[in-house]
Amino acid sequence: MTTLVHGSDTLTRDALTVLQPGFVGTTAPDWLLRRIGEGLSSVGLFGRNIVAPEQLAALTAQLRAERDDVLVAIDEEGGDVTRLEVKQGSSFPGNYALGSVDDVELTRAVARELGRRLVQCGVDLNWAPSADVNSNAENPVIGVRSFGPDPDLVARHTVAYVDGLQGVGVAACTKHFPGHGDTNVDSHDALPRIDVDLATLHARELVPFRAAVAAGTKAVMSAHILLSALDPHRPATLSPQILTGLLRQELGFEGLIVTDGMEMQAVAATYGIERGSVLAIAAGADAICVGGGLCDEDTVLRLRDALVTAVRTGELPEERLADAAARVRALAAWTQAHRARGAGSVPGAAVQEGTAPGADIGLVAARRALRVTRGQHPHTPVTDAPYVASFTPVANFAVGDETPWGIAAELRRLLPGTETGSYDEPSVDAVLAAAGERRIVAVVRDAHRHSWMTEALDGLLAARPDTVVVEMGLNEAEPRGALHIATHGAARVCGRAAAEAVVGTGA
Repeated sequence: MTTLVHGSDTLTRDALTVLQPGFVGTTAPDWLLRRIGEGLSSVGLFGRNIVAPEQLAALTAQLRAERDDVLVAIDEEGGDVTRLEVKQGSSFPGNYALGSVDDVELTRAVARELGRRLVQCGVDLNWAPSADVNSNAENPVIGVRSFGPDPDLVARHTVAYVDGLQGVGVAACTKHFPGHGDTNVDSHDALPRIDVDLATLHARELVPFRAAVAAGTKAVMSAHILLSALDPHRPATLSPQILTGLLRQELGFEGLIVTDGMEMQAVAATYGIERGSVLAIAAGADAICVGGGLCDEDTVLRLRDALVTAVRTGELPEERLADAAARVRALAAWTQAHRARGAGSVPGAAVQEGTAPGADIGLVAARRALRVTRGQHPHTPVTDAPYVASFTPVANFAVGDETPWGIAAELRRLLPGTETGSYDEPSVDAVLAAAGERRIVAVVRDAHRHSWMTEALDGLLAARPDTVVVEMGLNEAEPRGALHIATHGAARVCGRAAAEAVVGTGA
C-alpha cells in the first residue's frame, strides 16, 4: 500500500487519533507501539488480549510507557459479555439481572466495583453500558444485555451504571445510540431496520440516552441500524441527521461519539470499512472502533489513509476531523487526570479478583436476581449428583463462544460427581439415556426463541416431571418443571446462584 504522508504531519496524526483499533496478542506488538508514537490515541482490548489481571496491568503499562495519555478501551459489560473473564465467566451479573432487581444503588455498586477492577488493570474507557430498551423479545443480539423493556427502568439503571463507572475514573460509553432494542436482526451479520414513528422513538428508544447525556456520560456509541423515521438512507453510524442533528444538537451531547465496530456487516458489506469510516466522521462520529475482527496494522493504515485522502479531496472537512481528534484528546485528558489523582484506587489492594472492597457484590446481585417458581409436581432439593442437560443455542458475536455458561461447574462444586451434556437439537431419548437414574437439571437460554428447546423440554418433563428447569436468558416463557429458576443472565455468578437454589442452600 502507499503511505500518503509522513507520521509528523498534523493531518495524519488527527487521522490516527480518531482510530480505536485492536490487535492480536497479550503484549503490545511493535507496530502498535510505533503507531502510538505517531499519534494513535486509543487501543481497544478484547478477550484474546487478556489471560490474567496481572498480565493486563502489564500490557496497559506497556502501552502507556509509549504514551501516557493513551486511551485503553474494553467491551466489558459484565454478565454475558465479558472480556476480563472471557475464559471463566463474569463475576458480575449483566443488565437484565440488575434491571429485574430494580435497585439503582445495587446497579451503581456493581458498576463501581467493575470499574474499580478496570482501573486496577489500567483500563479507562468501557464500551458500556447498553442503554437499549429491549422492546422486542425476539432480539438476537441485545436480550439480557438490556436492563429490560421499560424505558424508564432502563434510563434510571443506565444513569446508575454511568455514575458507578465514572465515579472511579472509567469513562462510560453508553450504547447503542439511538437504540438497538427493537430489532430482530444482529447488526454483526446484516443491517437491522426499525420502522417506527418519531413519537415512538422519543417515548421509548431515546429515553435512556437523554438520561445518560444529562448524567454526564463521557461517550456514546452509535448503532449500525437504519431508523427510517430519522434517516431512511443511512444507518445511524453514518447519519448526520442522527449523530449531529439528534445527538449533538437536540440532546446536547458534547462528549465522544464512538462507532460500533466498523467491520460489522451492517456497514462493511455495503460501504466497506474505509468509506464507512469517512462517512462516520463526516456524520459526526469522533472515534472509529475496529478490531473485533480486523486487528492488524494494515487495517489501521487503510483507515488512516482513507481519512487523509478524504480531507485532501474535500469529501471530509479538515475541521471536522480536527474536531473529532480534539474530542478524543479531551477524553484522554479526563482519564489521565483521574489516574493522576488515583481515583478508584484501593491502597494496598492487589490486582487479583476478589481483593477490593465490595468484591462479592456481583454474587449478591446474582442471588437477588433469581426468580424461583415451584411447579405442580412436588419438588425436593437435589442432594445427589444430578445430570445437567444444557440446551445450547448458537452464541451471537457480542457474547462469543469462548465464555462458559450454565450451572454444571457450580453444581459439581456443591455435588461432586455431577455429570453434564450439551445439546443443540431435540434429543430427549439421548438425555434420558445419559441421565440414567440421576435427577435432571435442564438448562436453557431464551427458550421462547427456540422451538426445538421448547419441544425438548416438553418431552423431558413428560418423561421426568421432577426435572428442574433453569432459564439463563430472557425469562419470557411460562415457568415449567418441578422447580423453575430464572437467573436473568448466564454470567458465572448467575450459575452459582442457581446452583445454590437447586440444592436448597440459596442465600
